[in-house]
Amino acid sequence: MIAIREAWRAGLLRREHWLRNLVAGVIVGVVALPLAMAFGIASGVKPEQGIYTAIVGGLLVSLFGGSRLQIAGPTGAFIVILAGVTAEHGVDGLQIATLMAGGILLLLGLSRLGTVIKYIPDPVIVGFTAGIGVIIWVSQWKDFFGLPAVTGTHFHEKLWHLLQSLPQLHLPTTLLALGSLALVVFAPRLRTLRRVPGPLIAMVAATLVQSVFQFEGVATIGSAFGGIPQGLPQLGLPEITPARLIELIGPAFAIAMLGAIESLLSAVVADGMGGTKHDSNQELIGQGIANLATPLFGGFAATGAIARTATNIRNGGNSPLAGIVHALTLVLILLFLAPLAANIPLAALAAILFVVAWNMSELKHFKRMLQRAPRADVGILLITFGLTVFSDLVIAVNIGVILAMLHFMRRMASSVAVQQQLEQELEPELLGNGQSRLPDGVLVYTVEGPLFFGAAETFERALASTHTDPRLLIIRLKRVPFMDITGLQTLEEVIQQLGRRRIRVKLCEASPRVHGKLERAGILELIGTQDYHASFAEALSACEERAEVTAS
Repeated sequence: MIAIREAWRAGLLRREHWLRNLVAGVIVGVVALPLAMAFGIASGVKPEQGIYTAIVGGLLVSLFGGSRLQIAGPTGAFIVILAGVTAEHGVDGLQIATLMAGGILLLLGLSRLGTVIKYIPDPVIVGFTAGIGVIIWVSQWKDFFGLPAVTGTHFHEKLWHLLQSLPQLHLPTTLLALGSLALVVFAPRLRTLRRVPGPLIAMVAATLVQSVFQFEGVATIGSAFGGIPQGLPQLGLPEITPARLIELIGPAFAIAMLGAIESLLSAVVADGMGGTKHDSNQELIGQGIANLATPLFGGFAATGAIARTATNIRNGGNSPLAGIVHALTLVLILLFLAPLAANIPLAALAAILFVVAWNMSELKHFKRMLQRAPRADVGILLITFGLTVFSDLVIAVNIGVILAMLHFMRRMASSVAVQQQLEQELEPELLGNGQSRLPDGVLVYTVEGPLFFGAAETFERALASTHTDPRLLIIRLKRVPFMDITGLQTLEEVIQQLGRRRIRVKLCEASPRVHGKLERAGILELIGTQDYHASFAEALSACEERAEVTAS
C-alpha cells in the first residue's frame, strides 16, 4: 500500500499530527542540506544537483513509497558508483543511468521482488558498505588537506599518490577541516547544541570563519563551482541514444540494486525505530518513480537515507508529511539562502563525509563479525570488502552474493539425507499394517530434504549403489518439500539404472506439489501408475498382494 494512503487511513494526516511532522521535516531538511551538497560534489557533479536530488527524490518517495517514515535523497553508498559513472560517461551519462535504474526499480517492485532483495546475506552487505566507507574516506583527503589533484585509476594508486602529497598539505584548509570535524563529532554532545545537527554546525561555523578571514587558497563552493544558483531547477531531458543506453546498462543495474538494498535496509531500520511495517514492493516502486524523475530536474540517483530517516523518527515524524516538509524546507533554502553558500569551504564538507564514512564502515559490527561468524561467512565478508576497495563495487557485490549462494547450496545439499530404513525402525508401521516383517526382497529408502540440483549427486550415489539387489525398492518422499528439474532427472536416471538391474521401484507419500512435478516430468508414467502410492501402508499392501500372486 502507498505509505501516504496508509497514513491517511490511520488518521496520521489529521491536524493534531501536523506540528510534530512539521518540526521533524524542517530538522531533517536542515540536516539534509550539507549532506546533499557533500554527496553531490563527491559524486562528481555540482552541489546544487545534490540538493535537487534531495528535493525531488525525497518528495516522491514520501508520496509513493512503502514506508511512511522513509526520508530519501542522495546517500554515501552511491558515491563510489556515481563518481565512476560521471568520470567515464559525464553528467548526462549519470542522469541516463539514473533514469534506467529508476525503470529497473519500478519493474522490480511491480514484479513483487522486494522481499527477495532483503535476503542478500549480511556478510555481503557489511563487506561492501565498509569498503565504500574506506573509499569515501580516502577520496576526501584532497579537499580535507587541500592537496593537489591526484592521478591514478585504481584505489591503491590514488592512495599512494595521496600519501606522497601529504607533505604539501595546505595549513589553513587542514585547520578548517579539523575544526569542522571536531564540531561534527563533539558539538551535538553539548547540552545547549544537542538538538542542532552536527554537520550544520560545522558547515555554518567554517563558512563564517572563511567569510571573515578569507584565507587564501581555501577552496569553497564559490571558487570551485561558482556558487549555487538561486531558484528551482528547470525541467530537461538528457540526450538519449541507443548506443548510450547499451553502454550504461551495467551502471544502471548497479545503481538499481544498490538503491534497492539501501532503501529496504533503511525501511527495516525505520520499522524497528517507529514500530511500523513497510511494504517492500511499494517501496521499490516509489524509489523507481523518484529515480525516473530526479534526472529530469538536474538530479541523480536517490534512495532511502538511514541517518536522515532515523533523525526524522527521533524528532517525532510519524507520517509522509515530514518527508514532504523536508523537501519544501530545501526548496525555501534554495530560493532565499543560496547566495550564502559561496563561502562554504569544501574542507568542511570533506569533514562531514569523514564522519559519514566512519558511520558506514560500522567498524564494531565488522570486527564482531570477524570474531564470531563462521569461517565461510568471514571469508565472504573479507572478499567482498577487498573487492569493493581494490576492484569494483559491482564485481564485489556479484561475487559476494554468488559465493554466499554457493555456500548455502553446499550446506543445503549436505542436509539432504537418503537412508535405508531397517526393519526395526519400521516395526511400528508394519504392526499397524498387520505385518510382522518386511516382505522378502524389499528395501525401503527415505529421502529427507529438498531434492534439487545441489543434492542430486547425493541422492544418485545413495540409491544407485545399493549393496544388494532387491526385487523391489520403496522410496518414501514424505519429507521432500520440493524437487527441481535436476532432481527429477536424477530420479528418472536412478529408476532406469535400477530397472536394468531388474529392481522395481515404488514411490510413495509425495506431497501434492511434488506429486504434480513427478507427473509432469513423466516419472509416474515411467514406473507405472500402479507403483505410486499415497501412503507407505498402501505400498506395503501392494507388495504383499504381488508376493501372493507370484507365489501362486
